[in-house]
Amino acid sequence: MMTGASNVLKNLKRLADVDKDDLLDLIGLEERRTSTDKLVPALALFGAGVLVGVGLGLMLAPKAGRELRQDVKQKLNKGSAAAATNGEAAASAAKSA
Repeated sequence: MMTGASNVLKNLKRLADVDKDDLLDLIGLEERRTSTDKLVPALALFGAGVLVGVGLGLMLAPKAGRELRQDVKQKLNKGSAAAATNGEAAASAAKSA
């Protein structure tokens, strides 16, 4: 009698460890992929492609290195100044609202 009860307890413990993926695998199915599971790798590949493209574009630019660095530096400074101005305007608008 004791061995039958201990077998039942062992089987109950094993049953508690079964999860959804085990059951789906047992019948040959798998969980449906969400759109995020597909979107994140696609965005990562797109971002890597953009970085490679920018790097190649800078390397193959018709300007000399010094001129190109100066131009890039000027454009970055203009962009950061515009971002600071827009940020200040947005902050003051948010405070007045």
